[in-house]
Amino acid sequence: MNAATVLDKLLSRLWAQYIKRVPYAAQYQSMVEQHGGKVQNDHIAFRTFNTNVGRQPPGVPAIARIFLALGYQQKDLYLFEDKKLTAWHYEHKTNPASPKIFISQLEVDQLSPATADKIKKSVAAAPDLVSADDLKQLELLAKGESIPQKRADDLVPSLAKFFSRPWAPPLRKAVEAVDKESQYAAWTLLHGNAVNHFTAYINEQHVKEWPDIEATVAALAAAGVPMKDEMEGERGSKLRQSSTKAAMEDCDVMEEGGGKGKMNWSYAYYELAERGNVPGPDGKPTRFHGFLGAQATNLFEMTRRS
Repeated sequence: MNAATVLDKLLSRLWAQYIKRVPYAAQYQSMVEQHGGKVQNDHIAFRTFNTNVGRQPPGVPAIARIFLALGYQQKDLYLFEDKKLTAWHYEHKTNPASPKIFISQLEVDQLSPATADKIKKSVAAAPDLVSADDLKQLELLAKGESIPQKRADDLVPSLAKFFSRPWAPPLRKAVEAVDKESQYAAWTLLHGNAVNHFTAYINEQHVKEWPDIEATVAALAAAGVPMKDEMEGERGSKLRQSSTKAAMEDCDVMEEGGGKGKMNWSYAYYELAERGNVPGPDGKPTRFHGFLGAQATNLFEMTRRS
């Protein structure tokens, strides 16, 4: 099995995991398919901590190493100084239909010492859920080699397990304290490497009744899906975005006395993106493939606990 097939199977598994946790995404898929359209995702986003995360690599490389081995290349850098975040997006080298990957990292040492200390203590003993054998198989795939079917059948579910929280449940008080300075940090303490969001690619949706992002948002709202209050991006601009509200779920935490507890917190939203054209290298219009910092900043806030 080659890298393209492994990637396809991994993305399918991540999508299946995600729609079980985000019913709004499952509802979108059902509605689009009922109208004869198709679901194509524009990008998938992940969050990380740029600090010692036990045996797992710190920051963006922890997640990027998987996608780089499966045919992606790093593209643009994004800085969110007010949120203490750095991010990159990745695009597949040969398949433009593959979703882009957007990975951000929290610059932990730029936070207050008290908050940084709570984060570091919470994640310091994390294992690396990508095994040594997984890394060997990824190395072969990155070289353009194929791996045996049995190896691939083991690799895909093993990689899928990586997209979870690798460290032990954090202390409830730590999450509450960290959230006061960075909701991004609180979310990542609870959800770790899990998918932060998938994003519908409205340009490739092909539903006649919903020719643009406004019509799609209106249809979802009419069906009872709670949507973001404002659209990001003006009509005719190179990137327009909206999203559902974040799904809530009970997350595992530890209590001060050492007992186990649950904390109801935001998990993920489902984003929608419509891309416009920009001048290409030859001067002809071409679809914009990047991201816009100000819009991304506003979308980060969709996981703020209400």
